[in-house]
Amino acid sequence: MLDVVIRGATLVTAEGMQRADLGIQGGRVAAVAASLPEARRVIEADGLWLMPGGVDSHCHIEEPSPDGTVMEESFESASRSALAGGTTSVVCFVPQWKGGGVLERFADQRRRAERAMVDVAFHQIITDPTPEVLEREIPELVRQGVRSLKVFLTYDPLVLDDAGYLQVLAAARRNGCLVTVHCENFHAINHRIAALKAAGIVAPHAHALARPAIVEREATHRAIALAEMMDQPIQVFHVSCAEAAEEIARAQARGVRVWGETCPQYLALTASDMAREGFEGAKFMCSPAPRDEAEHGRVWAMIRRGVLDVVSSDHCGFSFDGPHGKRANGADAPFDQVPNGIPGIAARLPLLFSEGVAAGRIAPEEFVRLVSANPAKVMGLWPRKGSLHIGADADCVLWDPKAERVLSNAAMQHAIDYTPYEGRAVTGWPVMVLRRGEVVMEGDVVTAQPGSGEYLPRGPYALAQGRGVLEPWLS
Repeated sequence: MLDVVIRGATLVTAEGMQRADLGIQGGRVAAVAASLPEARRVIEADGLWLMPGGVDSHCHIEEPSPDGTVMEESFESASRSALAGGTTSVVCFVPQWKGGGVLERFADQRRRAERAMVDVAFHQIITDPTPEVLEREIPELVRQGVRSLKVFLTYDPLVLDDAGYLQVLAAARRNGCLVTVHCENFHAINHRIAALKAAGIVAPHAHALARPAIVEREATHRAIALAEMMDQPIQVFHVSCAEAAEEIARAQARGVRVWGETCPQYLALTASDMAREGFEGAKFMCSPAPRDEAEHGRVWAMIRRGVLDVVSSDHCGFSFDGPHGKRANGADAPFDQVPNGIPGIAARLPLLFSEGVAAGRIAPEEFVRLVSANPAKVMGLWPRKGSLHIGADADCVLWDPKAERVLSNAAMQHAIDYTPYEGRAVTGWPVMVLRRGEVVMEGDVVTAQPGSGEYLPRGPYALAQGRGVLEPWLS
């Protein structure tokens, strides 16, 4: 007898839609058929859609800083928020601090993640590519299941210059890792910040003026060109504009192994949100900066073309109040001293479904590809995650495509004291979530136990391999 049968739903996967029953045994998908017999538990799902659990491949959770502070979103609270929004697996970040290594930081994040209720994989941030890190520690990280390295082309003290970036690309190629890149031009941004502050323009809305699309486009072009030279696959994170996406499209047309990711904030928020009265605009500050409504349409066009094939949350929550929140440096702090990032792990699926499927911009199958299947593939988690194939983990979301909700901070169930999407109406909502066959959310109530998530070590996978065109003397 099967452990669970989900009966009467419309199955929506990356491959298509069909009316079918789904059977679960031992935490994995065991059967998909027009009709399945009784099971130990039968979930009646008439009128609902059954989709793979969301895979959020870009989340900042409980990251410590060298000064001893820790991001307020813990693995426990972030898991609750993720499950409330239909996400069952995340890929989050391990920091590296200048002058230090990565193995100690990875061990620390593994310990922190023991409280997670979603399944967790990791990116390793590289800010100081010393010979010790490149030659000894990265190979050991790979042996422990880390298969992606994150680099920043902006932000002091995280930024790498071109020489450091090339070293990381070479190390990634040697070890079979993907490289993920934050693409903005560090020096151009600093030049504009200095000019804005000299002119007395320091309110939150100046954040968008300091980071125009051209600084993202230039860095995207440069990141791709150097990766192409090194025959190293990369993913460009949080693409906010068509200018940057066009750089990805041109490279893809040449056969370069580059993937593009965007986020709901670049489809729902605008630069004008940062110009709200008083300090309210700080709630919408993230990087790259949101653009304008016309850019939303251009980003949607890039999604439909397949140039941007992953939508993550880039969940990076700082409360509005509190000692480490948006107002940590005062309610009149200049824009470059405001913590940068917004929460969004629970809002990701409802926002994209509402603006995409319900609004007629994308098909249901494309929605599943963007939020589940494609991130699993790019991160080397497919087909265990992001699918409902036989043998896959039974991570399932029962979705009501007609439900109408209004987003609120309470509904997000995160540790942050606000959501930038407060009051936004959406169509489509998760009514039940199963993680590895266990019901962990029903009717907005998360029932998973802290520590019930699993670590997801990643092995070699094809998308992290180059095309085999590198000159031998560069290998």
